[in-house]
Amino acid sequence: MDPRLLSGQNEAPERAAAAPEPIYLGLKRSIRARIEKGEWAPGARVPSENELVADFGVSRMTANRALKELAADGLIVRVKGAGSFVADRKGHSALFEVRNIASEIAARGHDHRADVVSLAEVPATPDIADRMELDIGAPVFHSLLVHFENDVPVQIEDRHVVPASAPDYLEQDFSSVTPNAYLSEVAPLSRAEHIVEAVLPQPWESRLLAVARSEPCLLVHRRTFAGPRIVSVARLLYPGSRYRLEGHFSGGSGG
Repeated sequence: MDPRLLSGQNEAPERAAAAPEPIYLGLKRSIRARIEKGEWAPGARVPSENELVADFGVSRMTANRALKELAADGLIVRVKGAGSFVADRKGHSALFEVRNIASEIAARGHDHRADVVSLAEVPATPDIADRMELDIGAPVFHSLLVHFENDVPVQIEDRHVVPASAPDYLEQDFSSVTPNAYLSEVAPLSRAEHIVEAVLPQPWESRLLAVARSEPCLLVHRRTFAGPRIVSVARLLYPGSRYRLEGHFSGGSGG
């Protein structure tokens, strides 16, 4: 690596006469240049702090600051326990439609997988019972999944299902077919309700998404119907730095 990339000596003479540039800015500029030139494609792993220290001869604090600012600029994504990766254009999900996240990810040419955290029959809590219009303690099916895009976690899907709407729900392999796809087959959607809010993740959510507790997230509360019947209520959590929600609508008479 040409040391001038870190020192700023490749700039014009008048620039060289100025105060020395902070080393982390030179490191940051070097990494940015390789990303913008396409040397590191979206999804490619970026050298770790230890590797940057060894390759560039900088301190760990300098390497950390450069990576931290690149992540804040949206050029890289830092995944706790996995490393740093070149960011792709933010994934997006339809806000006013109910789409299969696996299909959305595949449409971008990326790989989807899902980890099933839990799948069981549970008693409805007061909040879930209200939303599903059931008695408190009534049996409901519960699934908790983490969806990944190119091995980066992008959504926690926390869903409760009315057993009468999908009796075989607990028998499904949701690592190969999403709950959305399965429910669309057995209880075709007639309408859906959405509530969206900005939240900070709970400790267990930050662990599943591999994000900091301070990472702003988008939370979608969704209730789906098949005819007049409630099929499921879902709590969908997206890391704000990795996903965005889009919605489009057309005005009609009466607004």
